[in-house]
Order: sequence, then structure tokens, then C-alpha cells
Amino acid sequence: MCNKYLPGVCLLLCLADLMQVFGVQPVTAVESSRRDEVFHHRVKRGWVWNQFFVLEEYTGSEPLYVGKLHSDMDKGEGSVRYILSGDGAGTVFTIDDNTGDIHAVQRLDREEKTHYTLRAQALDRWTGRPMEPESEFIIKIQDINDNEPKFLDGPYVASVPEMSPMGTSVIQLTASDADDPTYGNSARVVYSILQGQPYFSVEARTGIIRTALSNMDREVKDGYQVVVQAKDMGGQMGGLSGTTTVNITLTDVNDNPPRFPQRLYQMTVMESAMVGLAVGRVLAQDADEGLNAELSYSFVDGDGLNVFDIVTDTSNQGGIIILKEPLDFETKDSYTLTVEGTNTHLDLQFLNFGPFRDTARVLLAVEDVDEPPQFDMTFYRVEVYEDVAVGTTIQTVSAKDPDSANNSIRYSIDRSTDPTRFFYIDIASGALMIAKSLDREQLSWHNITILAMEMKNPTQIGSVSVTIKVLDINDNAPEFVKDHESYICENVKPGQLIQMVSAVDMDNPQGGHHFYYSLAPETANNPNFTLRDNQDNTAWILTRRGGFKHQEQGTYFLPILIADSGLPMQSSTSTLTIRVCGCDPNGNVRSCNVEAYSLPVSLSRGALIAILSCIFILLVLVLFILTMRRHKKKSLIIDDEENVHENIVRYDDEGGGEEDTEAFDIAALWNPREMQVAKSRRDMLPEIKSLSRYVSQSRTGDDNVNSYILAKLHDANTDPCAPPFDSLQTYAFEGNGSVAESLSSFESATTDSDLNYDYLTDWGPRFKKLADMYGGCEGTEDSL
Repeated sequence: MCNKYLPGVCLLLCLADLMQVFGVQPVTAVESSRRDEVFHHRVKRGWVWNQFFVLEEYTGSEPLYVGKLHSDMDKGEGSVRYILSGDGAGTVFTIDDNTGDIHAVQRLDREEKTHYTLRAQALDRWTGRPMEPESEFIIKIQDINDNEPKFLDGPYVASVPEMSPMGTSVIQLTASDADDPTYGNSARVVYSILQGQPYFSVEARTGIIRTALSNMDREVKDGYQVVVQAKDMGGQMGGLSGTTTVNITLTDVNDNPPRFPQRLYQMTVMESAMVGLAVGRVLAQDADEGLNAELSYSFVDGDGLNVFDIVTDTSNQGGIIILKEPLDFETKDSYTLTVEGTNTHLDLQFLNFGPFRDTARVLLAVEDVDEPPQFDMTFYRVEVYEDVAVGTTIQTVSAKDPDSANNSIRYSIDRSTDPTRFFYIDIASGALMIAKSLDREQLSWHNITILAMEMKNPTQIGSVSVTIKVLDINDNAPEFVKDHESYICENVKPGQLIQMVSAVDMDNPQGGHHFYYSLAPETANNPNFTLRDNQDNTAWILTRRGGFKHQEQGTYFLPILIADSGLPMQSSTSTLTIRVCGCDPNGNVRSCNVEAYSLPVSLSRGALIAILSCIFILLVLVLFILTMRRHKKKSLIIDDEENVHENIVRYDDEGGGEEDTEAFDIAALWNPREMQVAKSRRDMLPEIKSLSRYVSQSRTGDDNVNSYILAKLHDANTDPCAPPFDSLQTYAFEGNGSVAESLSSFESATTDSDLNYDYLTDWGPRFKKLADMYGGCEGTEDSL
């Protein structure tokens, strides 16, 4: 190795390597007179290498000896100190600083690192100064066979055409061995087949797989699995090996001709079949696949070549027979055809396997059907003038029964195509006639459908379309395009253009419209206006004088005569309305109304608007006041939401009101069992002896309540001062602490005391009602 300080040592290093190979230990002396001048003077190489190679994968218990460093300056008294640096120094390799021996302290793997570059130096142990320049050397890792061959891309997939000759290359395999290919046979790989004979073989050195048999047929077997082994050490004993799998597929070639599974196909087709209908299928079988199985079909012979056609169905490579022309059982009832199926993609290498075509016969029988009548034309087109007379025959249609029976035909019009019944057809002759007057301006085209029906089989109906074009005649007079209304200023000048008028005509002459304009005969010498025909279907209305006054005459009516150029000529009179308006000096209209001229000069338009606004506000105020008054009247009547129908209002005070008034639902009275009253509230017991003079005395609470309600209803109906709603108000309890105690009649039937209420008549008119009620009770009970 060359040293950067000693450029002449390269030759010495090479010689040292050669000497090491042959087992000779080189010793080189360095001559120097003074150690201080070692960096200033060129010296000889002083290192000695005992070994430059070390085996990988050393597994011994002791460090592996690598080599020895020695300097000529080293006299053996221990004054020289050896130092090692570079790749792996101190970790992978160590050095004895006294003897210079180098050892490997870790297991080395050549596949991870092939060599290490190190630097060595000899120092004076006492002063630390270099005794020689630093030198660089390499320790190479020597390979052993510790890696088996590997197929990095496996497993493999390959293909080869079927029927390939023996020795056809299929695929080349490559196995990689991580060992050193330049040292020994560790990386020398040999290939062999473990599975796949006798169909395939492999070249030992190159790894190319080839076919070992000829004429391998895909239709017999289309896939093979081949196992290939790669072994190092040249295939010798003790070598390492690796295997991989190759899946080989035989690709198809066109080596099988198509064949029809049967020689005769029989099919039937109805004579009413539509053109383009598929009437049958044929299929030739081909053992090949893909493009090699594609077929084309054709008719090569037969009496129906013009009637039938055949196309290829690419989805299943079948032949579809299609009807090309209409059939007629009465003319021909069967056809015989020869169909041929041919491969579309031929392989020239296998033409001797052919011929790659096959034929079969097809017998097509036509079945008779009862066909509807057929018209002698596919459609009819008729032109008729709009003034044709009703009952005129405009076309005669004809249909016949195509069957051999030749049944008689009856004609009719499909009324859905002629809802207004403009036409009529003779049921026997097929004469189409006008049934209603035609008007081109309302409907210029008529599309009707005429039906032909067999008399013996009404379900067989034929139809044909008849298109009727209504031709124009000059039967409409021209008119204004729109109702013209014009104006003139009071300061208009004579000869000034007022209005340009145009006309429209519903007719449609072939040469186009040409209108003539003139004033009506009664106003031909009109002193105010004149008319000029522009000869382009328009006319100008001009003033003949000036000085028009709105107050004298505000509106003029000018009759205009318009005539067309048809035969016979049609004309009409249209009136042009001309208003006289007040204008400013620029000719802008200010007003054309009569009221504007009758208003005082001092009353402007703004003042008029203000007056109308005040009137509107007064009307709104009046309506508001009336609405408020009506609302106050309605508030005097009890609202439906505030109605207290069927409520009992109890006043618990007799004068000042010791307790609050409570209201409760009358439904509690209908079920006395559910009414639980405290012992202190004796006035709320459900049994009622007598509530009114109209109530019959009964011991049942439900009957009493029902009778009481009916009595109150009778009072309300007979009393004109009673309110128009039902209510029940009872004074059943006067409150706790009242000296009068309870005056309620609810408890009167259950009390144990025999009370006499005749004194109530002495209490005044306020208690007259109670006196009547209880007085009546005694009389009633006596009667009972």
C-alpha cells in the first residue's frame, strides 16, 4: 500500500504481499542517523506483515490472530509503542502495543464487509514522538461457503406455445450466491430439475428451461409445475442448494378445426315474422380458445340466400340466422340453406391439421298465419282545396286479404285520428269523402288512419295512414295587424306623418301578399287627413291641414279600405282612431283627456291628488269608528270561552264573603259514589230531596239531578229575562261561623230534625223563592 509520506514504498508493499503469499516473512531495515529528522528525510519502510487475510465466520473461543507489526527501530527493549487506527480498530481488531500482534475479537462476515482499511504507527513510548511515518494497510476477509444459492425472483410464471418443438426455450432462471465468486467454488452454481420430467429440462450452467418433448397438446393438459434446484460448489458433495417453482402454461395455437355437432338443423319461422328477427342459431365447436376459436359463418348454397342472412355472435361464436325479406306462406313454404363455419385466424404452421372449415344444412319451414288485410299502398297523400263540397270523394283506398281464403274487407276510419269527423269512408268501396267543410286557416293538415277488417275474422285489421293537405283559396280579407290608435298635436302642420299602418291576411298565396290601401269611399275627400300607399304592403296616414283644437273635437275616426291581390279579391275596412292632444313646443304629449281642459287653471295636478288623499283618509277614519262601536256592543255578550255551562258556583259567605267562591264540575253529581265529602261538609251530600217546584220527589240522586236540569231548562225557556245560556247557581253554604248556618237543600233529606220553614215567608221577598220551594215539599210529601 502506498503511503502519503513515502511515495516510493508502493513497490515494497507489493513485494511484501507476494512474499506473504509464498510464506516468506519480509524484513525491511530503515536507516536513519537521527530520529529527529524522520519527518524531514525519506526513510525506508519499516513494517513487517505476517498475515493479510483472515477467515470469516471464525467461532473459536480465543481472539483470532491476524498478523504482526514490527519496526526496525524496535530493538526489543520495549521502547516502541504500536498504535492501530482505522476501520474496526479497537472494536473488531486489537493490537498489542508492545509486540505489534493484531487479533480479531469479533466474528467476521465477508458478505457484510469484504475488507478493512487500517493505519499503523510506531511511537516512542517515552516521548510519544513518531518513530516512523504512519502507514496504511488492508485486512481482507477470506470467504467460506456459508450461503446457499437463492432465487430472488421466484416463484416464476412462464408460458410456451403448445406443439412447440423439443428444445424450445421457456424461461431462464438465475440463482444468486452471496459467497465470493472469485475465491474457490463457493459461488459456482449448477442447476437441475427435481420435478417436471420428462416434459422439461434445464441447462446446468445457464439455468435455461427448455421443452423436452415435442407436440405437447394444450387441449390434453394446459399447465405444468416444474421445480428447479440450484447447488453451489459446482454441484459437488457438501455444496449448499436452493429451489424454486416454475408454473409453465401452454398457450393455445390454432391446431383444431371447427366442427358442427350435427349435419342437419331444422327450424320453423312464422310467415308474419318481422324483418331482422332472429329465426334460429347454429354453433360449430372449436377446441381452441381466444382468437384461435373465432369463427365466421356464411351461407354458401341454398334457395333462400336472398331471404335469410347469418351473422356471428361474438359472445359465444355462434351463428344467428336472421330474416332479411318478408315471408309469404302462400308463395313459398320452406327453404334449404348450406351454412359454413370458418376459422378467421389461421396458423400457417398447422395448416396440415385442417381444413379449418365445416358445413351443415339448415331446413327452414314457413308456418302459415292468418294475416291482416294489406293495402295496395304503404301510405296515401291527398291534396284538396278548402272550398271542396261536402260529400266529394277525394281518394279511394284498396286492401285485400293476403291469405288464400281472400276474405271480404270492410273499411272504417280510426276516429281517434279524426275526432271532429271531417271525413267519411264508404264501408265497402273504400271511397274517402268530405263530411264537413274544411278551413285551411284553422287546420291545414289532416292525418287520419284508415282501417281494413276481415269480415270473417274481425280481429284481423290492417291500417294505412292518409295525409290530407288542405290547399288555400282566397277567402279571407286583409285586416290591420293591430288596432291602431294614434294622436296628433294641436299645433300639427299639414303633411305631417301621423301613423304607418300594415295589414295581415290569413290566406297564403303562392306569390306572397300584396295589399292595396285607400280611404273608404265615404271619406275619400276627407279635409283633415289623407292616405299614401307605399306599395310595400304599408301605408302612411298624413295630415291635410293644421290648427286642430281638442276642445272643438278631441277624436277623429278614419276608415281605411284594405284589399288583397287574390282572385277573387277580398277587402275590408278598418278604422284608425286619431286623438287630438295638447303638446309642448317639442311635440311631447301633455294630456289627451277632456277633463284636463275643463279644470281651472289655478287647480294643478298636485292639488287634485292632495284632495283625493284627504277624502281617502276621512273614509278610513269613519270605517275605524264604526268598527270600534261594533266591537263594544259585542263585548257585552259573554264570550263562548267564558261560558260557565253546567258549573255550580258556591258562595261561602252570606254577606261580606268570609271565604272565596269555588266552582266545580257538575259531573260529580252524576256519580254520588265517587263524591267523598268530609264530615264537616254536610252540605255536599249527593242526595237531593227537593230543588224546585218542578222536580218530582225521588230518593235517587241521578234522577234528581236529571230532573233538576230539565226544570231549569223549562225555567229558562219560559222566562223572557233569563240569559240565553244554561247555568246552575246554588247557594249551598254560607260559610263557617254563620249564624244562619246552612240554607242548602242538599242536606234537607238526611237531617234528623223536623224543621218547619214557614217562617221563611216572613223574611221578605228575597226568601220567597225558598219559601215556595220548601212549602211545596211538604204538600208533595203529603200527597205521596
